[in-house]
Amino acid sequence: MTYTAPDSFTTRPTLQGTFGMSASTHWLATASSQAVLERGGNAFDAAVAAAFVLHVVEPHLNGPGGDMTGVFVTATNPSEPVVLMGQGAAPAAATREHYLSEGLELVPGAGALAAAVPAAVDAWLMLLRDHGTWELSDVLAFAVGYARHGHPVLGRVGTTIASVAELFREHWPTSAAHWIPEGRIPADGDIIRNEAYAVVLDRLAAAGSSAGTREERIEAARREWREGFVARAAVDFLSVPHRHSSGADHAGVMTLEDFAFSSASYEPALTYEFRGHTIAKTGPWGQGPALLQTLAILAGYDDEYLDPSTELGAHTILEAQKLAIADREAYYGDADVPMEYLLSEEYAATRRALITDSASHEFRPGTVPGHTPFLPPLRTEYIAPALAGQQAFAGVGEPTVMPTGETRGDTCHLDVVDQWGNMVSATPSGGWLQSSPTIPELGFCLGSRLQMTWLEEGAPSTLAAGKRPRTTLTPTLVLRDGKPVTALGSPGGDQQDQWQLLYLLRTLVGGYSPQQAVDAPALHTTSIPGSFYPRTWTPGGAVVEDRLGDDVIEGLVARGHVITRAGDWALGRLSSVVSDPATGLLKAAANPRGAQGYAAGR
Repeated sequence: MTYTAPDSFTTRPTLQGTFGMSASTHWLATASSQAVLERGGNAFDAAVAAAFVLHVVEPHLNGPGGDMTGVFVTATNPSEPVVLMGQGAAPAAATREHYLSEGLELVPGAGALAAAVPAAVDAWLMLLRDHGTWELSDVLAFAVGYARHGHPVLGRVGTTIASVAELFREHWPTSAAHWIPEGRIPADGDIIRNEAYAVVLDRLAAAGSSAGTREERIEAARREWREGFVARAAVDFLSVPHRHSSGADHAGVMTLEDFAFSSASYEPALTYEFRGHTIAKTGPWGQGPALLQTLAILAGYDDEYLDPSTELGAHTILEAQKLAIADREAYYGDADVPMEYLLSEEYAATRRALITDSASHEFRPGTVPGHTPFLPPLRTEYIAPALAGQQAFAGVGEPTVMPTGETRGDTCHLDVVDQWGNMVSATPSGGWLQSSPTIPELGFCLGSRLQMTWLEEGAPSTLAAGKRPRTTLTPTLVLRDGKPVTALGSPGGDQQDQWQLLYLLRTLVGGYSPQQAVDAPALHTTSIPGSFYPRTWTPGGAVVEDRLGDDVIEGLVARGHVITRAGDWALGRLSSVVSDPATGLLKAAANPRGAQGYAAGR
């Protein structure tokens, strides 16, 4: 059996050039990134500019009050991938005992009790300080312009606002005032502004204007973010009780000290060798290593088992993902995680042996010497006690793929490579407009990443003060012979690495071009406990694009998969940039689904 040939048609070309490439989930962020490259900035200047633009143009998918993770290499040290850690921790008073005393069984999916200390802005400023070349005011100018003078709003922003309009009007009046001005939900193409956030960015840039060096000026802005007006406004506002997804009112617990002591950081990337390539991910405080575990399981199969477009390949991939993600639930967190053993060939072989011709409907974490696996509650549905008999809370969870396959939105993603060999992949998220009430002075709200922690004891991701929630944010960097060749990522919560896996298999095994891999039919498993409130699962569940074909889909059903058809173009939000160190050729590809993502370059 040969690997399925790629479709000769692609929705757009794989871009090629030698100067620089940018790709993201919104064309204005991509254009801003590319504009920075054109004006002499490097990939880090460009990525930071794009990230702040995404705060403005995709407010339903990310915000300055949220989080981000990135993985990058520099031209001066191309063989060492570094993780940019912008995932904030739980506040000091965010303990399971406090949440249980509030009558909660799960960490809420929306409201201030769901918020980790925001770390995205601090991470971007730190990256700019250490690896960029531009002044902060110049980098922020793109976002300030769109916030102050306006930009054409996406239809999906209005759709998201409409879904939470009743919540805003009844319980979050500051959000209603900000997002439903004069009682009207913005329509696709309306020009919207966010003057409050423009002022925030101006004040950050001004905080360091009198400092000595460029680095000192950016560091002053970091201090202003963590210790100044942003922290004060957020803490004061969210200390007032407000409605949460629990159906009850709670006050936030974040303090000025939580802001002051929170800081982004750099970490070594976790890597795995697959088909002559080094795949670099975050550590197990994120879900990234589950992709590496899946590759370790699949590495023992012939090519015909690694083709997502065939019944055999799709089945094998889905089963491998279930096993790897079961280990994610059992062992991953901001804790001592035995990754060396989990990525060993010895362990991968024991997991591979569990895959049969039939779909598993079981939750099957592996056995790790010296470690007791956490077995999460396996719920197929959940309604908070305070919401019994009421309509479900509209703002919960990440706005991502529903069990029906319908895409309500995602997170954001961006990739940049420059002519000098700097490359960065980053996934900003959190602080969605529906996460918690808008803070009027700031023009944004805080995120809801703590919903990924458990209130049960004994989990590596049990809620604890100062501990990072096990984030789903999981960008990817690929190296070959010690040089970066691909920056890759996708929004999509629990699906992020599942969709990226398809890209990696199709490009590294199947020989697809970047755009061919992005366009190809996607699928993912839902036979895993969800990372987002209300944390349910579908035993044996799998969601597929109809373009996979009736024969393949019917074959998966015959093997026992509980299939949901999502439509032809519904799954995946991939983008990537590519570099060939031998020739200097650069490439880029972006997702056509949703008519929003874009790549640019020359």
